[in-house]
Amino acid sequence: MIGVSACLLGIPCRYDGKSKVERSVLQLFLRGIELFPVCPESWGGLSSPRPPAEIVGGDGKAVWRGNARVLDRTGKDLTAFFIRGAQRVLKVSRALHVSGFILKERSPSCGVNFIYDGTFSGKVKRGSGVLAYILRENGYKVISELEINRICEILGDIYV
Repeated sequence: MIGVSACLLGIPCRYDGKSKVERSVLQLFLRGIELFPVCPESWGGLSSPRPPAEIVGGDGKAVWRGNARVLDRTGKDLTAFFIRGAQRVLKVSRALHVSGFILKERSPSCGVNFIYDGTFSGKVKRGSGVLAYILRENGYKVISELEINRICEILGDIYV
């Protein structure tokens, strides 16, 4: 089973109340691969739609260390929601024996290699989101929807 950012599967859970369907991820489902949709922001208690949020002062690693915060565009601190959601995803994923994750790049939760820079200007920087960081720290293989060609790293050669 592979955990997938729910928005990539068409679930309208993003901050703007929409999804970001990724056809290559849906193709995995059509090939019979079991997918487990996760939205750490929803699981943490945030509604949709909501104002956009970005990590200010670092990345997911800095959030977990208490050196950065997740703020929405109005300045509201959402850090606790992001951490709670990531903890819940981690707990359920362990129970379900999820083998790895495909997450939405640039998200403050799910960004694998890049996140928005915290200025709400549309600029991105290197770094991972709150969920992506803690999943890697707990030994999970994590790729973004932009790296779907690396799916064999999660599934193994049997599905290539």
